[in-house]
Amino acid sequence: MAELRSRRSNLAVPGSNPRFLEKAKGLAADQVFLDLEDACAPLAKPGARKNIVAALNEGGWGDKIRTVRVNDWTTEWTFTDVIEVVGGAGGNLDCIMLPKVQDAGQVQALDMLLTQVEKANGLEVGRIGIEAQIETAQGLINVNQIAFASPRIETIIFGPADFMASINMKSLVVGALHPDYAGDPFHYILMQILMAARARGVQAIDGPFLQVRDVDAFREVAKRSAVLGFDGKWVLHPGQVDAANEIYSPSQEDYDHAELILDAYEWATSEAGGKKGSAMLGDEMIDEASRKMALVIAGKGRAAGMQRTSTFTPPES
Repeated sequence: MAELRSRRSNLAVPGSNPRFLEKAKGLAADQVFLDLEDACAPLAKPGARKNIVAALNEGGWGDKIRTVRVNDWTTEWTFTDVIEVVGGAGGNLDCIMLPKVQDAGQVQALDMLLTQVEKANGLEVGRIGIEAQIETAQGLINVNQIAFASPRIETIIFGPADFMASINMKSLVVGALHPDYAGDPFHYILMQILMAARARGVQAIDGPFLQVRDVDAFREVAKRSAVLGFDGKWVLHPGQVDAANEIYSPSQEDYDHAELILDAYEWATSEAGGKKGSAMLGDEMIDEASRKMALVIAGKGRAAGMQRTSTFTPPES
């Protein structure tokens, strides 16, 4: 994958609420997305753009990834969202999130508009990434082309609420497992998004769980995508942040073991280690496939700021 930036928790913040924008700066989310779409009423959108520009330029976001979700291309607001936000605060912005992406052309149109605004405002061309949100049946059918539509793509995101409406799903509990279904009704959707993201070498992000005060239920739902390999999940309430950061991080034991595998394999394949293609780490045989799996776990742990608690000692010859 491209250089990994931790996105375990992706905090949604309505751009129309200056108090929430200020509070978000002090929360432990890996990423914030300042919302101009569903969280903003139509009459509030012009003011929300100004709030977001001011909040980004004021700083105080620490190491958080700073994203703005604009409106989708079927509305009259999208181009003004991009022009005002990127033109006003592009130097303090990491990504633009595009909702309800239907096909690759919509991503390419955003890429072109971003390039024009960057040039017009003296910004580095291509630095601002794009996060594509899949929220319809058509978007899912085209997700592979969407993932490869622009070099700016950094994440592919599942948007469950609109998707459920798109396919006439029998539920109003967004993102939850359904008692009338023995398995996971979202498994196929999540896997399609994950495969497209991994083929492109970018991150896959799960969407929100709307029962914001039920953290235990959030944990159970988040585990569904975390076990598949998703990199993070939206959080709509401060109480969900710590849970997401925990669930989408490797355990300390798994992280330490991954680092040990990397060290052991590097030593085993070296001159000092006998240039072997496989080796033993305790009772476990490791080889190139083991190294690749360990790279994934170690990469996620490092991106999350984890510190290893074990060291590798080469075996005595």
